[in-house]
Amino acid sequence: MQSSNNSEEFYTKLKSQLYETSSWPTAYLFKFIIPSEQHKIDKIESVFDNLGAVINSTVSKKGNYVSISIHVVMKNPEAVVDKYKQISSDVEGVISL
Repeated sequence: MQSSNNSEEFYTKLKSQLYETSSWPTAYLFKFIIPSEQHKIDKIESVFDNLGAVINSTVSKKGNYVSISIHVVMKNPEAVVDKYKQISSDVEGVISL
């Protein structure tokens, strides 16, 4: 598991890269892989409620995992990083891509 210092470095770098590569606001694609547990899927979907997000999910071949893709317009890189932080703290076992 990453230490919080490494996590903060990662998010700082991500924010910088997002500023350099996109004009804001912009459509952003979030991708997550989680264990196939409905309450975890619901938690992720609830983070994007009322944002006009288009959410697609795909169950793995054996049914153990779910891939969730979320297309949503974000106002700036800080908002993107905030969503990643919220998901990682609220949903155990999530992998952010």
